[in-house]
Amino acid sequence: MKLSEIKNKLKELTTIGFQLPNGEFVPNHFHVTEVGIVSKHFIDCGGTVRREEKINFQLWEANDYDHRLHPEKLLHIIELSEKTLALPDLEIEVEYQMPNTIGKFNLGFNGEYFQLESQLTDCLAKDKCGIPTEKPKVKIGEWKPKETSCCTPESGCC
Repeated sequence: MKLSEIKNKLKELTTIGFQLPNGEFVPNHFHVTEVGIVSKHFIDCGGTVRREEKINFQLWEANDYDHRLHPEKLLHIIELSEKTLALPDLEIEVEYQMPNTIGKFNLGFNGEYFQLESQLTDCLAKDKCGIPTEKPKVKIGEWKPKETSCCTPESGCC
């Protein structure tokens, strides 16, 4: 979900809810403690230099059980952030404190609440690493290792 999309959704809502991938909800007394832009400049395993930018929201909860963030307040925070930080209309990534680490999620919407969607790691250079883009379909008992493979445990290629 892009920044413009959340702004449009907030204009239609009377309450805000964020649902975790496991179906549980972020408690109603959460705060949005940060809105910003996160830049990542990196090289993938195939040697390609890449840049990635996302809008970042940080959700946080405390013992402030009387606090409820309303859609118009979050919209105001977003608009202030856009003005102050010159935020572009990028995809949103949400950080939320999990039991032992900070969870990072993509943001979706199901028509009623915002969905915190799991992120997965991936190889960005499958073609250079020799990783097939689709798993080969093999029947159990018919698979045999390639005899010409240079990538064996003792070859040192991995």
